[in-house]
Amino acid sequence: MNTLRALSTRCIAVLLPAALAVGGAWAQVAAPAAPAPAAPANAAPAQTMPAPATTATVAPAVALPVRTLAPFDARYAVFRDGKPLGDASLQLVSLANARWRVDLHIEATHGLLGFAGIDLQQSTVFDVAGAHYRPLSQSTVRKAIFSRRMTTGVYDWSHHTARWTGDVKKTRRGEVPLREGDMSGLLIDLAVIRDAQPGRMLDYRFVDDGRVRQHHWVVAPQAENIEVGELAYQAMRANRIQDGGDDTVLWVASGVPTPIRILQREDGADATDLRLVEYKGAAP
Repeated sequence: MNTLRALSTRCIAVLLPAALAVGGAWAQVAAPAAPAPAAPANAAPAQTMPAPATTATVAPAVALPVRTLAPFDARYAVFRDGKPLGDASLQLVSLANARWRVDLHIEATHGLLGFAGIDLQQSTVFDVAGAHYRPLSQSTVRKAIFSRRMTTGVYDWSHHTARWTGDVKKTRRGEVPLREGDMSGLLIDLAVIRDAQPGRMLDYRFVDDGRVRQHHWVVAPQAENIEVGELAYQAMRANRIQDGGDDTVLWVASGVPTPIRILQREDGADATDLRLVEYKGAAP
């Protein structure tokens, strides 16, 4: 039993970078308190978003249409070091009272990670405040053999503080001061999809799981052809460079509401790779 517990711990350590690739938030990939419902037929109309104050523009080569917020449900195949690892989903759901929820779910189904039953889920409930996606609450669940860890976070904008409870490190249990424009990792994903323009530099402040980090993204000046399965897209490539030679690459295509591909590189080499299989929902 101790051997299986140790294996589960090692497997989680291997899989965690996948969530870094999905908005920089894998260290706390979480699940919604209840299963995400399908977007209702009378879902709130798509909302047009102005360019956020957190975005610095560098003479875009091509002016693309302003993206909008609209429900979608996307499925991905997950690879690790070029080998099949499992499946993932990224979903945006319209809620009552002009609120939204974004859900990420990654499940390992192959190899040691599949044997260890690794299942990582995360949700963020948010609204739109001016030019910002404003997080309101968050939940994270990590499952493995003999292990289940959950954290929940509340963003209190009336007092501009956030706090996480549950299976969170002691050093991250205190109140975190909030600034306008602060986002969770999943919301940064949505912001990159919204803000990506050729040649742009994008800056966001990540406040998630009791941590605060600055995220800096650079969008390539030219679109490139990306093949995913049997489909090909003209997509913009956005890079987030991190310390230690690690970086995240995200490809966004016009008319597609979710990333085409999300690649986490470690020490300059491809590591965890999420490739779009299918999506449903109105294009933003």
